[in-house]
Formats: sequence, C-alpha cells, structure tokens
Amino acid sequence: MLIHTDPDDESRELRRVAAAVAADRYAPLAARWEAERTTFPAKEREFLGELGFLGIAQPRAYGGAGEPVRLALIVIEELAKVCLPAAFQVFEANVGPAQALARLGTEEQKRRYLPAIIRGEATMAVGISEPDAGSAATDITTRATRAGDGWRVTGGKRWISGGGEADLYLVYARMSDARGSKGIGSLIVRGDAPGVSYGAREKLMGFRGIPSADIYFDNVLVADEDVVTRPGGFADLFGCFSIERLGNTTMSLALAQAALDKSVAYVQERQQFGKPIVEFQAVQMALADMVMQVDAARLLLDRAARGADDGLPNTLHVSIAKCTANETAKRVTDLAMQLHGGNGYTEEYGLERLHRDAHGWAIAGGTPAIQRVRIVSELLGRSFDQRR
Repeated sequence: MLIHTDPDDESRELRRVAAAVAADRYAPLAARWEAERTTFPAKEREFLGELGFLGIAQPRAYGGAGEPVRLALIVIEELAKVCLPAAFQVFEANVGPAQALARLGTEEQKRRYLPAIIRGEATMAVGISEPDAGSAATDITTRATRAGDGWRVTGGKRWISGGGEADLYLVYARMSDARGSKGIGSLIVRGDAPGVSYGAREKLMGFRGIPSADIYFDNVLVADEDVVTRPGGFADLFGCFSIERLGNTTMSLALAQAALDKSVAYVQERQQFGKPIVEFQAVQMALADMVMQVDAARLLLDRAARGADDGLPNTLHVSIAKCTANETAKRVTDLAMQLHGGNGYTEEYGLERLHRDAHGWAIAGGTPAIQRVRIVSELLGRSFDQRR
C-alpha cells in the first residue's frame, strides 16, 4: 500500500518488476534464510546482476545503466520489504562503497573492479568503524604507510557488514601524520590478501542474512594503484557516504512500509467482539499515526534523493531523512506488533524480524543521535567539538 505515486512510468514499472522478483523468488526463501542466518548465495547475487539491479546507478561505461540513484532506491525498498539480504546486494553495489569507487576512483580502478561488481561476480564492503572510532570516524588508527612503490596497512576494523565474505574492501586509513581528517585516505584491499584475517561472525539481533565480522590487517601490502583517495580526501569520502545514507534511509522506510502493509490487512481481517478490529477507535488512531509517519519519511527521502541525481545530495536533507526514517521504522514496527497482539510476537507473522532489523538500520551509517547533531550543525553552518 503506497500513499504516494512514483513520478513517471519508468519508476512505476521498475517498482512493479522489483516487487514481483521479491514476491516470487525471495518471499518463499526469506524466512528460512533468516532462521538459519544464511549468507546470501552467490548464484542469487549473480541473478540480481543478470536482472541489471546491481548496476542501476553505475556508469554505462562499466556495464551499468547510468540511471539516477533514486531508481536504485526503488529496487532496494521493494526487496527489503521481503528479504533484507537481497536488498543489501543492491544497496552495496549502487549506493555503498562501489558507488564511492565509481565517483572517486581512477579510470583504471573502475575498469578493473566495477564490471564484476555489476555482474554480481564480486562484492565490495566498506571498512570505517574501529573499536574506538565509530561515530568519531576521524579517530581511526588503522594506518597505511609507504612501503616501496605501495602501502603497508596495519590495524583493524569493526562492525563490517560483509566482513569475511566480501571480495574487496574500501578501507579508510590514516595515510599521513596530519591530524584529524586531513591524514585520512582510502585504499582497496582484497579480502584474500596475505595478512588479512577476520574475527568470528557477529551474532546480531537482526541483519541475520548479512555477515558482520571484525577485519584485521597485519602488514598487508597494497599497490599504489589501489589508493582511491589520498590524505586530505576525507570530505570527498563522506560526501559519497551521504549517498550510502540514502540507502540506509530506504532500508528503514521499507521495514516501516512492510509493517504498515501487514497491519492494514490484519486489522480488517482480525475479529474481536464480533467485528473487525479496525472498527475500534484505538486501532484507527494507531493506524493513522503509522500512515503519517511512513508518508513523512517517504517524502523526506524523495527530497534528499533528488539531490543525488546530478551530484552529491544535500547533507542536511539526508540527515533529516535518515533520522526520520530510522525513528519511524522503530515506532511503526512496534505499533504493528501491538496491533497484531499475540500474533505480532510470533515469528510466523514476520513483524518481530522487521522490528529487530529496524534497530539495526538506525545504527548503520550513523545513529539518530549523530544525525541530530549533524542536522543542527548543517542548520547553523558550524561544527561542534564533541571532544571538549
């Protein structure tokens, strides 16, 4: 149930196709993969590549469709309503680290890596967070030091979605002695490179089909041609990260929309005291709140996504959209569980999964607390020193 309509025939047709793929191919598998914490199969990723879903917002020169980011977000939403791991593949390839590579990488890097990612033959994850550098990303201590014609990477990363499974990692590292963000750049590290190792797979509350693990770099040699941004390029990296946050926003919106759709159907079918429970005013009030919150989050995402069509999105609009969608997903999935009563607390109805995943997407890509700080910072045109 969508309250808004997509702006053009292309968008509407893409949403229809993505929804059909989600319903026909992934709905029968999603619950089992969730229960067994199954990593998304490689053959399924290649299937998404064959459909063109992994290259929607990637340049035509490397096998992509060269379409606006907002079209990739449509596919992410429709898949995420049903199967989060499937949506995550489209997310990583279109708005995640592969998008940063497409915008910041060298021509040689893009020709070497992007076609395989777009075909679903390779995956790329991003390595930013560390044990003592989560929201404070400029505190990272992973280092890349000059070693002959290349670089030697030492350190470790935490909370890496795709950790231990991805073929490539876009790793943020301190590449000079300049303080703060000025010393940070990024490199492409192969997942099977000598010196790369992984911690145990995290047992997360949600995200059960998306592997997450620590990554350790023990004197890993990286060729100079695999440097994506040099020291001083942190602002460019985080500009691209705003596009990834559009993906985070879409994931939250999808969970909220799915919970709303389930609830609309349920309250008209479920009977108590001889009538459908939608006849009760308390149910109507809860459902109205859910509708308002979901629709507001969608409109804010639409506004933020428009800015990514011709460049980088407005960071204020992105933070407003992400924070709103994150909070909406948590509230709406919780209300949906309440409207379903005891049934909402079972795995059978799928609401508890939506609620668990909603909390995960509120953390990923910058928590609502951090987004609120960014909103005020962007609003006032100044930064706030959290260290004092």
